Amino acid sequence: MSTHDLSTLKAGDPLPTLTTGPITPLTLALFAGGSGDHNPIHVDKAFAASAGFPDVFAHGMLSMAYLGRALTDWAGATAVRQFGVRFAAITPLGATVACDGIVEQIVEQKGERLAKLTLRATVVDGPVTLVGDALVRIG
Repeated sequence: MSTHDLSTLKAGDPLPTLTTGPITPLTLALFAGGSGDHNPIHVDKAFAASAGFPDVFAHGMLSMAYLGRALTDWAGATAVRQFGVRFAAITPLGATVACDGIVEQIVEQKGERLAKLTLRATVVDGPVTLVGDALVRIG
């Protein structure tokens, strides 16, 4: 449940930024265990090198999890009606990730007042790694 009053939101309002990291080998090992994604490209440097990468890198779903946390910390989990993402770039080991978003539009659907959001996860001082959108009940 959100502790914020979302009823006054309008187009252009930003979401609070959630900053996480840096992403460490322990972060990747714990996420592999928790998510069940044991692809060695995320935890085995030699395997990553054999695939042409300079080092291991974060699971795309880890960035999605961070973005989802930013969304639910702000709006509350029960308010989220839709959440989708597209992977845009690799999140390297050691990265600090900033998750943010903006209200694009306020709409009514099925009797609910909703905020349409655009979201993104960005490596601080680096590329956008994940772009997404969400629909959140605001009243």
